Amino acid sequence: MLNPDNDVLDRVIKGLARNEQKFGHRYCPCRLRSGDEEKDKAIICPCIYHRDEIAKDGHCHCMLYHQPDKEKTGSN
Repeated sequence: MLNPDNDVLDRVIKGLARNEQKFGHRYCPCRLRSGDEEKDKAIICPCIYHRDEIAKDGHCHCMLYHQPDKEKTGSN
């Protein structure tokens, strides 16, 4: 699910919108673009890393996607 913290959500969405306007794609704002369009496909939101990060940390790196019940379920 999306992060319920509106401040975080706002910051990430603004970064995605800025990247889309500037580069033509919604690149993850917490990842550095290489400039190679083929390589950078991996960081178009949702990036290829988000599922593993959510499974490991309960959220993706930029904290857009969030699993709030991770601690409650004991799946750490």
